[in-house]
Amino acid sequence: MLHHVQLTCPPGREAELRDFYGGVLGFAELEKPPVLAGRGGCWFRRDDIELHLGVDPDFRPATKAHPGVLVSDLDEWAGRLRSAGYPVRFDDDFPGMRRFYSEDCHGNRLEFLEPVA
Repeated sequence: MLHHVQLTCPPGREAELRDFYGGVLGFAELEKPPVLAGRGGCWFRRDDIELHLGVDPDFRPATKAHPGVLVSDLDEWAGRLRSAGYPVRFDDDFPGMRRFYSEDCHGNRLEFLEPVA
């Protein structure tokens, strides 16, 4: 069982993460343990998905590696991201799944999937 996925972000940009993951995607922010809070970054959870965003002084967005987020109502998720100004690129190359790719506020790749009925 997977506990979490970690992506990185530039130093001092946590407010943007809160706007994106908390505001656009509706994830709840988790309180980081005090021993880790001083390192910066943010942790988020929605349903069984936990994402940790850690600070990297040499940040480069993950443009190939990505979390795959299993959702229901894929079109609603696509609309939510488009409305907030984020790209939505549908891809039909995964049999049995509808999916699209987007990116977070720092350019990290995200995949959203829904099983085909």
